Amino acid sequence: MNDAQRIENTITFVKRELKDSEGGHDWFHIQRVFRNTLQIAREEKIDLLVVSLAALLHDIADAKFHNGNEEIGPKKAAAFLVDLDISEARREHIIQIIRHISFKNSLEVAKSNFDSRELQVVRDADRLDAMGAIGIARAFNYGGHAGRKLHDPEVAPNPKMDKAAYKKNTGPTLNHFYEKLLLLKDLMHTKTGKKLAEKRHQYMLDFLKEFYDEWNGVA
Repeated sequence: MNDAQRIENTITFVKRELKDSEGGHDWFHIQRVFRNTLQIAREEKIDLLVVSLAALLHDIADAKFHNGNEEIGPKKAAAFLVDLDISEARREHIIQIIRHISFKNSLEVAKSNFDSRELQVVRDADRLDAMGAIGIARAFNYGGHAGRKLHDPEVAPNPKMDKAAYKKNTGPTLNHFYEKLLLLKDLMHTKTGKKLAEKRHQYMLDFLKEFYDEWNGVA
């Protein structure tokens, strides 16, 4: 089996597994992150197969849809990777990326010492999809899915939550901009990721200004 076949087999698997997923964490999210990954990877000296498979499998079982269980995704990915006939070192690298990619894991007081350039590439690619027009659409789509308010001026955002508080948070969707989305620009690792994040960050700022103007009846 060559690398192109491995990627195609993984795409088929992910499409099947995520066919009924929430709109912000479905196959199309994976496809966008995969494309972002390939774009960023052009400027990086990395293992292209590792970042490709990690991007495709990174949300195979998002913890927020599995009662907060963060091991289901890595275990499901690990079981699938056995059939792709890749080295144990590559399998473990991909699983570690899946374990460490999420924003909430960056909020842990005791952070893992795992890091790699491949993790940074896929993390940037995933974070880009949480920004800009797509990021706004995903935020409100998930907010609706979870039954959250659009905005409540009496509920202040908390951008300094730890991981436990972040996972339990049920605040209005607009707060999510201040608790995550607007923080991402300064957390990007790669040159390409940073460049792409600038435009998407500004788009979100422009959206928020318009939102508040309309909310307050001045637009």
